[in-house]
Amino acid sequence: MTTSKRNLREYLQDHLLIGDGAMATQLHRLGVPVGISFEELCLSNPKLVQEVHNSYYDAGARLLETNTYSANRDSLSRYGMEHKVARINRLAVKIARESAKDDAYVAGSIGSILAGRVRKKVLDEYRDQYEEQAIALLHAGVDGIILETFLDLEELLLALEVIRPLTDAPLIAQLATLEVGRTRDGYSLSDAFGQLKTAGADIIGLNCRLGPAEILRSFENALVPEGALLSAFPNAGRLGLTDGEYAFKSTPDYFALSALRLREQGIRLLGGCCGTTPAHVKAMADALEDLEPQARINPTIPSGDRPHISVTNVREQGKPSIVERVKTEKTVIVEFDPPRDLDADAFLDGCCELHRAGADAITLADNSLATVRMSNMALGALMKSRHGIDPLLHIACRDRNLIGQQSHLMGLHALGIDQILVITGDPSRFGDLPGATSVFDVTSFDLIRMVKQLNEGVSFAGRPLKQKAQFIVGAAFNPNVRQMAAAIARLEKKVEAGADYIMTQPVYDAESIKLVYEATKHIGIPVFIGIMPLTSSRNAEFLHNEVPGIKLSAEALDRMKKVQGEAARKEGIKMAKELLDTAIQYFNGIYLITPFNYSSMAAELVQYVRQQSALVKTASSTH
Repeated sequence: MTTSKRNLREYLQDHLLIGDGAMATQLHRLGVPVGISFEELCLSNPKLVQEVHNSYYDAGARLLETNTYSANRDSLSRYGMEHKVARINRLAVKIARESAKDDAYVAGSIGSILAGRVRKKVLDEYRDQYEEQAIALLHAGVDGIILETFLDLEELLLALEVIRPLTDAPLIAQLATLEVGRTRDGYSLSDAFGQLKTAGADIIGLNCRLGPAEILRSFENALVPEGALLSAFPNAGRLGLTDGEYAFKSTPDYFALSALRLREQGIRLLGGCCGTTPAHVKAMADALEDLEPQARINPTIPSGDRPHISVTNVREQGKPSIVERVKTEKTVIVEFDPPRDLDADAFLDGCCELHRAGADAITLADNSLATVRMSNMALGALMKSRHGIDPLLHIACRDRNLIGQQSHLMGLHALGIDQILVITGDPSRFGDLPGATSVFDVTSFDLIRMVKQLNEGVSFAGRPLKQKAQFIVGAAFNPNVRQMAAAIARLEKKVEAGADYIMTQPVYDAESIKLVYEATKHIGIPVFIGIMPLTSSRNAEFLHNEVPGIKLSAEALDRMKKVQGEAARKEGIKMAKELLDTAIQYFNGIYLITPFNYSSMAAELVQYVRQQSALVKTASSTH
């Protein structure tokens, strides 16, 4: 198959075109180790890069992608080469052009900056990075730009928004999906393809992540805008472990058969992604030799972004959530830590005591201070099933990767546990198993946003779920900081991510309570102010000097120094009640932290909140 070097957009109107295969796969086969910048080889070993281009050209590829997939400022900064963006991109075009000769196109490759990482709100700096890379490629003389391996439609639309005004050259926009038919950020391919064409993409398609069969199925079940030109660059199947080595399974013969099937779906630009080699490209080129493109015929499926998803697991008997309750009345959450051994009876007895005292919800930490405790999920289920007590579970980012986090949340949904607090979690090395690994796949901002995605009936991977979750998501706030403005800015980001309510670290003086109120009254969601009674002078000193996020006033430290034993706990209760007198004036939400699992101390404070709230209510009604 040869080209007359018409404009790529025009050429694809009446021709099929074979693209190249995986650059990284071939470089690795030629001895380049994993873990280095493949793009930097354009500077240090251009002949090796050209060898790969030549092998694909000789195999029949007539569209060669520049070796610039990760040649953006963000990716290159990991190797200390962020200042070489323009140089690498320009040289990459020169290398590819020498291999393309006169009858092949050169497409400037621009990959996703997120590059498979957890999706965050797209940063403004991405705009500058896309512009910087695109300008370098365009000035070097590419025939078009290929935007590839974008898991999130919204990031790909941002790249198009930046690059389209820079050039009239053809733009190829390719998504990568984790599941057949839907992007990671929850858009159906039908919707995504429509938005990409509207945004100015000349050629739209799919690459990476999936093999030929699943990419074929994706096109078979998608509605494509009329007149859209389509591309497909599948992986060589799924990556698997064979004979002790990771490898892709799909053979060149299978790719030849798949190319014919993709042609039937109206695909005009066909190449390969991860695991594909010149042999795969040659097989496709031979199979499609002298064939003309086929018109796209959309399947007869209903349009629309998402199917109907049932809403189940509604809170039993219309029982209000803590967020609904706190809007109209004083609401008390009590933290009661799970046990560090295998006996749950004493813990459940304490929960019952707190419940009888009037606690609206009991919150269970998720291995706080990185110290191993009984699963809060299991204890929450026991509290709910045996005693009818509403659990509110902490979910730390530390202990579970994304697979485990979604599985955990799906389990909570099945158990009817829908009130959670998302926290970062203390580093493992400071806990009782310092050799354990901290995962931290996501930040608390990311996890809040992803939990809200489950509430929309969409999995972390973008797969539609048959039900919508009902999670009420809390976020933590530490007011015991030097720079309150920075802490508030961080809190506002959590609210923006979707937090429904806030729970603060404990405060130990009335002025701090007033300060928190003034600082947070604009955020628009309920705040539960944290109060934790002190138990001794040593306890006070420890919290003040050693526990992150806690700061005691000089008065509190001095008062605890004057008492010991039982008298110290009584003084701690007295001080907590004084703080509650102030807190009740400013907040409907009270968050009591039980020290050392002294449930009787917390129960006394819950009762005090109820009594004082009743007095305030009575006084206001008489006026």
